[in-house]
Amino acid sequence: MLHHISLGVANLETAGAFYDAALEALGFRRVFEASTAIGYGVEDGKDKLCLKLQPAARAPGPGFHLAFDALSREAVASFHAAGLTAGGTDNGAPGLRPHYGEHYYAAFLVDPDGHHVEAVMNSPAHSDS
Repeated sequence: MLHHISLGVANLETAGAFYDAALEALGFRRVFEASTAIGYGVEDGKDKLCLKLQPAARAPGPGFHLAFDALSREAVASFHAAGLTAGGTDNGAPGLRPHYGEHYYAAFLVDPDGHHVEAVMNSPAHSDS
């Protein structure tokens, strides 16, 4: 349904360092960068997430969060660990969330600008559990 989403960030360098680390764990990378924006995805020039420098940016209020698809539980854990190391705040350690579904394995972070982000694998685990 969504083609891409943009997030306003107060400091592009700080936000870029966080998303470089957290999204690399999920197989995403910078696909473009400019003085006021950084785009992430898998194919050059085709961003799915764009960080836009907005010095007065504020994260959306309660109820908004952005969930990234993960291919394994290991990727969820790596997203969480890398995000913490790169300036994120823990908002839920990697683990099963049976109240969301039998196979819902997720981790939650708050990025340096206050955006709530998640990595999730919602299918049965195999050898990576």
